[in-house]
Amino acid sequence: MLALTELGQRLRQERESKGLSLEDLQKLTKIQKRYLLGIEEGNYEVMPGKFYVRAFIKQYCEAIGLDTDAIFEEYKSDIPSTQTEDMPQQLSRVRSRKEIPQHTKGVSKAYDYLPTVLVVAGVVVVGIIIWVIAQNIVSDKNKEQANEEAPNSEVQQSNTQEETNETTAKNDNSTSEDEQSAADKKEHEEEKAAKEKAEKEKAEKEKAEKEKKDSGKQEYKEVQKTGRSATYALSGTDAFNLEVTSTQADTWLDVKNGKGNAFFSSILKKGETKEFDLTKETEARVNIGYSPGVELKVNGKAVDLPFDSSKQVRQVVTIQYQPAEAQ
Repeated sequence: MLALTELGQRLRQERESKGLSLEDLQKLTKIQKRYLLGIEEGNYEVMPGKFYVRAFIKQYCEAIGLDTDAIFEEYKSDIPSTQTEDMPQQLSRVRSRKEIPQHTKGVSKAYDYLPTVLVVAGVVVVGIIIWVIAQNIVSDKNKEQANEEAPNSEVQQSNTQEETNETTAKNDNSTSEDEQSAADKKEHEEEKAAKEKAEKEKAEKEKAEKEKKDSGKQEYKEVQKTGRSATYALSGTDAFNLEVTSTQADTWLDVKNGKGNAFFSSILKKGETKEFDLTKETEARVNIGYSPGVELKVNGKAVDLPFDSSKQVRQVVTIQYQPAEAQ
């Protein structure tokens, strides 16, 4: 950025003290922003011509309430003069050069050259007048073009702003729709999770109530024990649900009914629980390969293994079931 001249600094300070931006000043004066900035920076090369420098400075001063004549007088060193102001000096220089013989050769010699001098001076004056008129015509055209560009620039800026606003509105609408869709999806998932949780809690409650009811009259007693096998009788209940959990290590587990049909025959992982509904069976045979840490539950009630697991690692438990309705 160019350093501000004293005039440019004075104009900018006055403009800013009135709370006006260059855009505001452009609307007031109809002078393009780049010309106004050129005045403040003293960069008169951007102007269409020297005539416009003075004209634009005058409009600038009037727009911000400064005395134009006082400004032109105070900062005349910062303001370029127009060609018409230079014209008297040019004419004076022409005459002085032609009048040199008069001082050196006397009055009579000067009279001899006077017609020639007058002709030459007349030609020069006519040429200068023609040149000044041509400059004024060109300057007027440039001024009209500059004033036409200002409204066009404003229209273009207005159109650009409208397009930006439309794009912003579309983006806002799209964002709102995405947010609404995400909110609906989240709400649906929360409702689904709440429903599943309620159903699970209801099932667990019903199961607990049934087990509590059955446990009150349920009877589980040892019938016989031999080697690594033991037989138990389950009665006084209308349900036969078996749970096997391994808490210490993986173990082999084999669960079959009295007919030899297998319900499970595989490795039971540490921390894993298997549940079996054997209500329709009259007998179940549970073969445990590694009994340490294995827990058994019948209808939700923990039952002891028949043997001490530290002495008998592999144990086989047979449970004979007689429903309460059949008793």
